[in-house]
Amino acid sequence: MIHSTIGLIHTVFAVLAMIFGGIVLLKIKGDKTHKVLGYIYVVCMLGLNGTAFAIYNFGGFSLFHGFALVSLAALMGGMIPILKKSKGWYKAHFFSMNWSVVGLYCAFWAETGTRLLQGQHFWWVVALASFGTAMVGMVLINRKAKVLFSKA
Repeated sequence: MIHSTIGLIHTVFAVLAMIFGGIVLLKIKGDKTHKVLGYIYVVCMLGLNGTAFAIYNFGGFSLFHGFALVSLAALMGGMIPILKKSKGWYKAHFFSMNWSVVGLYCAFWAETGTRLLQGQHFWWVVALASFGTAMVGMVLINRKAKVLFSKA
């Protein structure tokens, strides 16, 4: 299942990011625990994406590397507003970081599919699982956003 040291490191970062990202999304926002676990998530995601660029399962740059770039963009889209604290920073942070975690869970399906499935069923299973994960994520994100950002 894991064929190299870099693959093992990538997997460890992925599992840790899934754990810490999930906890951060479920916990109260803005307290010390949120900040500490959030930074742990960011470090794990940077390690995860960094190692992704060192893995070449398809002989070179692939669709998975493209998604790693999207993942980095979402991560930076969530962290830059925190560091700059410009107008609207909280909303930008909220949506980018939430979608970063949802994207991570979608990537889980792609990685699992790569390891366990072959042939014609791979793309369909990965696409449906990722779509379902994204839809659940969208509902949860929008529900929380409505509470946080709606004007009373």
